[in-house]
Amino acid sequence: MKVVTGATMQEIDRRAIHEFGVPGLVLMENAGAGCVAAIVEMYGCQGGKRVVVVAGKGNNGGDGFVIARLLHEQGWHVATFVIARKDDIGGDARTNLERLRDGAVAYCPEPGMFGHYVTSLREADVIVDALLGTGLKSDVTGVYAEAISLMNDAGRPLVAVDIPSGVDAATGKMLGSAVRADLTVTFALAKCGHVLYPGVEFTGKLKVVDIGIPAGVTDAASGLDFLDAGTVRPLLRKRERNAHKGSYGHCLIVAGSTGKTGAAAMAANSAVRSGAGLVTLAVPASLGHILEVKTTEAMTLPLPDGDLGHLGGADQAFIDNALEGKSAVAVGPGLALHPETAQLVRRLVSTITQPLVLDADGLNAVAEESAVLLRKQSQTVVLTPHPGEMARLAGCSVTDVERDRIASAREFAERYGVHVVLKGARTIIAAPDGRMAINGSGNPGMASGGMGDVLTGILVALLAQGYEPFTACRIGVFLHGHAADMVAAEMGEVGMSAVDVQDRLPFAFKQLMT
Repeated sequence: MKVVTGATMQEIDRRAIHEFGVPGLVLMENAGAGCVAAIVEMYGCQGGKRVVVVAGKGNNGGDGFVIARLLHEQGWHVATFVIARKDDIGGDARTNLERLRDGAVAYCPEPGMFGHYVTSLREADVIVDALLGTGLKSDVTGVYAEAISLMNDAGRPLVAVDIPSGVDAATGKMLGSAVRADLTVTFALAKCGHVLYPGVEFTGKLKVVDIGIPAGVTDAASGLDFLDAGTVRPLLRKRERNAHKGSYGHCLIVAGSTGKTGAAAMAANSAVRSGAGLVTLAVPASLGHILEVKTTEAMTLPLPDGDLGHLGGADQAFIDNALEGKSAVAVGPGLALHPETAQLVRRLVSTITQPLVLDADGLNAVAEESAVLLRKQSQTVVLTPHPGEMARLAGCSVTDVERDRIASAREFAERYGVHVVLKGARTIIAAPDGRMAINGSGNPGMASGGMGDVLTGILVALLAQGYEPFTACRIGVFLHGHAADMVAAEMGEVGMSAVDVQDRLPFAFKQLMT
């Protein structure tokens, strides 16, 4: 599913009206009719039901006026409240306001006025939020905040028109306060704010309706992939019946240090579980005997560490030799941040030519000198930061990253020519050419140690199998969350471990490939 920002949707509307000649009144009528159909489908079509339409002064309010008129024509008892003065309303919205019957609208432009109608809200079968729409950029205050609070407090089913009022259509952030909808009916395309947190929690059930915008306009608009099973399933390749282990690549994973052998093992075992033909795990020699026990199918390559339990500069030549014949490389899980190890990581980034995944301490080493990414030799470098690591890489605060996760990932990917997988609820994937995706799988049970190591193993395995990098990232991130959703369905979210997710990976692949 394609999702767009509010600004992109405004440009889509502009093109439809001015370049393709679709009248704005037609789009507004179709939007209102689509909302009415969704309301009737969800809440019943019998006459005599009560609906309250709360409208603003813009086009979102205009959609609300259409809804009020059409529901009245279907026998609903309709009360319409406008949180503005009549003279503030113009354009197509004013035209649809004038089409309402006399005495059907109450105007509440001042604080306290809408509060007089709280009984109407509490007695409604449905409340329609047509207050603010997708163009909102600043915090909701004053009479609008009051209206949102009264709608939320009424305890009645709430239907949002296009987007819940108060939710930023680009980031999903709550701008001061927001309507908590049970159903959101949006037009032409879903918006980023519908699928990003916390916006997804205010959206309720999402329904996308066609309002007559030419397909060429929506297809040409810049947007992001929202990853669900239907999106990812066609990306997966079935195995040839005459395949052998050499058909699916050989991963090299450079990982591990004292106290962090689990990270190395999970990355290697997850690569095996994700279909890599062969996996070699390069680890400090003093820890090799531990990894031999923790990894059965993966091979281990002991690297000289002087019994220190971490890697250093002397290991560069051994890793260079090990790169021969490898299809993809991952660096970082459990490496630890000793100065020698960090320096080794930066040298590897500037010399490895195979597709490369950087995670955990691999990212922290690069963060000390992000310019090393501009000296990379590989055409494919995938970074998998959580927000704290992203902040260190970009030289900003976590607050800056979280303020606009999409922009943070996109700008870094384009600046350094890398793929960024910005982890978190609704992981963001950004390719250096501007392609982007938002992941729809996963659950709070994944908030535990080791999940990132599993993701690293998945990604390096997919790259080793020859998947195009952006495709590998989309499949890998979705499968990671999908496997966790399978665990949650089976065991619940509390106490879920990374190994639980790792072990469900083959089942997640199977479910999507059948």
